[in-house]
Amino acid sequence: MQNRLFNLLLIAAIFLLVFVTQFLLRATDDNSLFSWAWTFAKIDATRIYVFLIVGLIISSFLARTAIPDAYQMPFLAALSCAAALPFWSESEIIVDASRYFTQAKHLEVYGIGYFVKEWGRTVFAWTDLPLVPFLYGLIFKLFGESRIAIQLFSTVLFSLTTVLTYLIGKTLWDRETGFSGGLLLLGIPYLLTQVPLMLVDVPTMFFLTLAVFTFLNALHRGGVMRIGCSAAAIVCAALSKYSSWFMLSVLGIVLIVYAVARTERKDLRPLLRGSAVLLIAAAVSGAILFLKYDVVSEQIHLLRAYQKPGLGRWGESLHSTFLFQVHPFITAAAVVSVALAVRNRDMMHAIISWLVLVVLIFSIRRIRYTLPVFPMLTLMAAYGLQLIRRDELRRFVAYGIVSTSFVIAVFAYLPFAEGMSAANLKHAGAYLNGLNAGELEVITLPPREPVVNHAVSVPLLDLFTDKNLRYRYLPEAFPPREEIDRSSLRFTWEYRNPGYYQAWPDAAANAPLIVISDASDTSLPPPLAQRLKDYRLSESFSANEGIFHYTVGVRVYQK
Repeated sequence: MQNRLFNLLLIAAIFLLVFVTQFLLRATDDNSLFSWAWTFAKIDATRIYVFLIVGLIISSFLARTAIPDAYQMPFLAALSCAAALPFWSESEIIVDASRYFTQAKHLEVYGIGYFVKEWGRTVFAWTDLPLVPFLYGLIFKLFGESRIAIQLFSTVLFSLTTVLTYLIGKTLWDRETGFSGGLLLLGIPYLLTQVPLMLVDVPTMFFLTLAVFTFLNALHRGGVMRIGCSAAAIVCAALSKYSSWFMLSVLGIVLIVYAVARTERKDLRPLLRGSAVLLIAAAVSGAILFLKYDVVSEQIHLLRAYQKPGLGRWGESLHSTFLFQVHPFITAAAVVSVALAVRNRDMMHAIISWLVLVVLIFSIRRIRYTLPVFPMLTLMAAYGLQLIRRDELRRFVAYGIVSTSFVIAVFAYLPFAEGMSAANLKHAGAYLNGLNAGELEVITLPPREPVVNHAVSVPLLDLFTDKNLRYRYLPEAFPPREEIDRSSLRFTWEYRNPGYYQAWPDAAANAPLIVISDASDTSLPPPLAQRLKDYRLSESFSANEGIFHYTVGVRVYQK
């Protein structure tokens, strides 16, 4: 009993010491969104410390008893949904969401046929693939422009990803490894903040994980239905995001590992099944993309000429990703798992370590591009945790990772996200919903620094209000072309608001007028000030975190 208590206290002390070390070294975290240097700048770390202790105490009680096999999947699904719910209060903190909302609204307004025909043309697609915006558009079509419906959809996909991670671990090894792998996905604070956002990263993670599991299932059990489902999952992953193309290389590793393992038994059925799946998936994906060959080829050129060299300027360090945004215990356990697999001569480990190895070899220094790899990373960590022989201690480490990460995400990341200037659009949308007007005119002012074109803020405001927005393009001072070409937000200068925001005739110009500008911008250009002489400023939203170059403020004028 004393030995058990000593071990638990020792591990708890290490958890707290790791947090203190991260806090002291927070200036080295160069994450572009949730750097610890920013998130902990205005927070009392002592308060966080108390919550960490409480979380570790709860973890010690949970670790006493193993979750019965029959309840492991429901437990993971419920816990992951509950963990994501607090982050529904975030605004859309990444401006890329404006593209996905715009694409989805095209489907809602003009229909599926129009979306399919005009995607990449009238429907501005930048370097996006169509599947996820298409799904968002179907949600809008069925449930209206409800952000809650989008958040529910993304949260369900995240929850299913934890379950799929469990199933992959169970298929390759056992239930214990799979359960720990799914659970440890909640030990990545950055990931929790991304779940409710209207982006493509979490859906891509789901489809990639689904592709891996269904491929394993098809190799194991065969059958027309399983082969078809596997091919469909691969097609979905391939149509979610361009970065998923090289991530799907993991399926080749799966096929090689199974071919080597089964060749010794003279069983070629897995090889034949896997080849059939890959051929079908390649044929279907190729046919779909060929129909949009001109758009896809242009996007690939843009990725090679702009995105690839740009990552060198906009990247984040690997130590930021794997020691701050991912719990360090996950990273350490993943490293241990490699040595453990080598010792055990376990070829199956290559399946889960391949994508992490790709990230390291190609030095992918942008956490949003590595996010779909996280299920494989947590499975590596779960494999490494098997080095801890005592079941209770192993469970305590897993629950401790989750509890400490959740505390950091909720009490540090979330308040920081809610204080970003992007929240001004959310609060303005709620205010506009209370106005006695069906249509509103929106005007955007050029930013003081040419970081972003504020025209992309119109769709984000639209996401948060049920009013009809009308937007009229005014003469804008665009930065020089060479500056636009180097900008990390270049798409905002090439984006044009769609026709469904077209301004109505001047005869109906008595509606409230919304001005979107920099959060700190208080002056109006003379022509606009003259136009507003008969208006009063009824509300202003100008919260500013004082960190990012891009800020957005909203002013509401009424006659």
